Amino acid sequence: MSLASNARALAIDELLPGDWEDVRRIFLEGVATGNATFETRAPSWERWDADHLAKPRLAAREGNERRLVGWAVLSPFSSRAVYAGVAEVSVYVAAAARGRGVGKSLLAELVARSEAEGLWTLQAGIFPENEASIALHRAQGFQVVGMRRRLGCMAGVWRDVVLLERRSDTVGATKAKGRIA
Repeated sequence: MSLASNARALAIDELLPGDWEDVRRIFLEGVATGNATFETRAPSWERWDADHLAKPRLAAREGNERRLVGWAVLSPFSSRAVYAGVAEVSVYVAAAARGRGVGKSLLAELVARSEAEGLWTLQAGIFPENEASIALHRAQGFQVVGMRRRLGCMAGVWRDVVLLERRSDTVGATKAKGRIA
């Protein structure tokens, strides 16, 4: 997938293990906002790799140098077989690339590829203060299904998390069959 944005070519392709340092950098930029994650530091590559599904893992690359400006991945919701088609979304965009449609492109492609993998439900937990991320997810068909109050304490402050879900219109029992035990 390629897009033109402010005369910059944006391409969405596979995230590779060699991208880890850029993934880590962009993740830490998200941590620094205080509204992207409960995490306070980046995990090791090994921990990050183990915590995310192998496919899809997406990278947004910009310009002729194909500089990584964002990424999107999925985490399994549960190890129970009945939830094999349910995953949690993570989308991170470099601070310098925010507001230019990178997140929109990543999330749209993540939804499409997740359905190709037989996933029927995507969910996201987003701090209510992160209005841009909530709007981004809603634009891709996610619906607010609830508020998890005081879910975690961050720097001595209890934080709420908005729970959003997107159910596939195309992945039914037939297409998901390989995921259902």
